[in-house]
Amino acid sequence: MTTIAGTDPRTGMTTDITDETTTDEVARLARAAAAAAGPFEAAGRGFRATLLRAIADELESRRDLIVATADRETAIGPTRLNGELTRTVYQARLFADVLDEGSYLEATIDHATDTPMGPGPDLRRLLVPIGPVAVFGASNFPLAFSVPGGDTVSALAAGNPVVVKAHSSHPATSLAAFEAMTTAARRVDAPEGVLGIVFGQAAGAALVADPHIKAVGFTGSLGGGQALLDIISRRDEPIPFYGELSSLNPVVVTAEAAAARGEAIGTALAESFTVSAGQLCTKPGLVFVPRGDAGDTLAAAAAAAVGDAGAPVLLNERIFSSFGEISSRAEGLNAVSVLARGGAPTEEGFAVAPLLLSIPAAELTTRATEECFGPMTIIARYDNTDELHTAIAALPSSLTGTIHAEDGEIERVSELTAILRAKAGRVLYNGYPTGVLVSWAQTHGGPWPATNTLHTSVGTTAIRRFLRPVTWQNAPEFALPAELRDSYDTIPRRIDGRLVVPTQS
Repeated sequence: MTTIAGTDPRTGMTTDITDETTTDEVARLARAAAAAAGPFEAAGRGFRATLLRAIADELESRRDLIVATADRETAIGPTRLNGELTRTVYQARLFADVLDEGSYLEATIDHATDTPMGPGPDLRRLLVPIGPVAVFGASNFPLAFSVPGGDTVSALAAGNPVVVKAHSSHPATSLAAFEAMTTAARRVDAPEGVLGIVFGQAAGAALVADPHIKAVGFTGSLGGGQALLDIISRRDEPIPFYGELSSLNPVVVTAEAAAARGEAIGTALAESFTVSAGQLCTKPGLVFVPRGDAGDTLAAAAAAAVGDAGAPVLLNERIFSSFGEISSRAEGLNAVSVLARGGAPTEEGFAVAPLLLSIPAAELTTRATEECFGPMTIIARYDNTDELHTAIAALPSSLTGTIHAEDGEIERVSELTAILRAKAGRVLYNGYPTGVLVSWAQTHGGPWPATNTLHTSVGTTAIRRFLRPVTWQNAPEFALPAELRDSYDTIPRRIDGRLVVPTQS
């Protein structure tokens, strides 16, 4: 049987070994998920909220084991991993609150009445589960975007069984989290098959191809996402694919902001692109800085901070090799100069030196704007507003776009906001894009190639990916979901065009 070996990124040595999942076992898990779909939906929103809270409790109770295992396989460190587990537990409980509140269902009732088009029937619409979901765990978030992560809990909240494809970088962490989740599922008597897990690239491909799977959630590389899209295109029944794929996350610093606080921006910028070894999907990969003394001060502060930085450890050998190739290509471009390089890495494991490069904004090309996963960013120096706007317009779309400006720059900020809004799912002001709060208002998405979807993978509306609308026309009451019956009044509903919100007791 083929195996998957976890690796300690600090040393490059093998840690834990897990068997790859056979295609027969993948098919069995997909069938079990399909069989669980009906009973899981029928159990109702209250049951699903109970399950999510039980999962959160079980993950919390195993905190020490999960964090230690994840640190051994990822070298992320216990401080960030504890924070990530806290986020993972929180988002499970938040989606339980989403279920209790109920507005995600978009429950809508149009009673039979005369209309300008003639007599209208009784129409009642609700969002319903899409069916079993395949979730692909991410390498850089072994908890919050992996087996127990946001894709999984939002799909479960929507009423769908989930089969997770564990990331090969952290197999033992994936198993530890999955065991916590299945323990919680058994404790609340969840239907058998509501949770499944597979290991290995071939198993992941088989899972996406399986006809019982009705949607896929994916966080990873553009190439990996395109490979899964190719599989989906060959299915008899194409299914939704929700991929978070590639992001440059440009930052724009105006001349006024550089003059007012260039040193502080430069220092914080260095921290933002090196935190977590630069292995965050929202890492600022390109920073527009004005030419002149103020811009020089900013660049010098960033360079000093990078020069003082140590050599962080990357997650795995593939990311380590990719960082070396992409950063070397960028460094070798004719118009590029090296502003700073961090501490030299050790010979063992997957440590790398942080890298800060500079290029004239007018010289930016697609080769200079290739996403580099790891601690590297490029400062693009611009001469004027027209040059800046032209350069931004040529960039690929991203998850985020950031503006650093001063209070009085109303016209400039308005222009930049309009430009970046067309390019990103989240626009930030006088901050840094790393760090994505899980909340009701959050968006973690953006136009291609950031994602291939109009939805978000973080925040409460992530649940919308795994639901589809159904309308009941002139239905007898017994055939209606409870939330669409006239007597039901505990969630927000739109009735005859008017939003009706239940009175809080």
